[in-house]
Amino acid sequence: MLYVYVGLAGALGALLRYEIGVGVHNVYGGSFPFETLAVNLIGSFVLGWLTHFLFRTGRLSPMVVTALGTGFIGSFTTFSTFSVETIVMIEARNLVGAMVYVTLSVVLGLLSSWLGYRLGNRRFRRFEHRKGGAS
Repeated sequence: MLYVYVGLAGALGALLRYEIGVGVHNVYGGSFPFETLAVNLIGSFVLGWLTHFLFRTGRLSPMVVTALGTGFIGSFTTFSTFSVETIVMIEARNLVGAMVYVTLSVVLGLLSSWLGYRLGNRRFRRFEHRKGGAS
């Protein structure tokens, strides 16, 4: 059953990634891979938040946690596309673009994950406080 959950969540993550990519491309277009950057930053934030709030509450079964983390976020974000897009820019001798892309991806990705982590921790502390106060 776990494989079904991961597969379904993965399909949903891939579809959402595609839709966001199309939307971002329609707004920004051009040769810079804003689509991949956007989904990777969103995914970093969401996984940071999920990991440090929702997954810690104990309200989700381990199968749902795996489906969300591995299936949904794993298919939503994409390191492989980021890698290929970087190589394509290097091959096109767009070294500045490649360096900007790598730097933005790493720095903003870590910042997004950290922000999700911090907000998730803050939310979890409030959750624990309310849970403790209700007992």
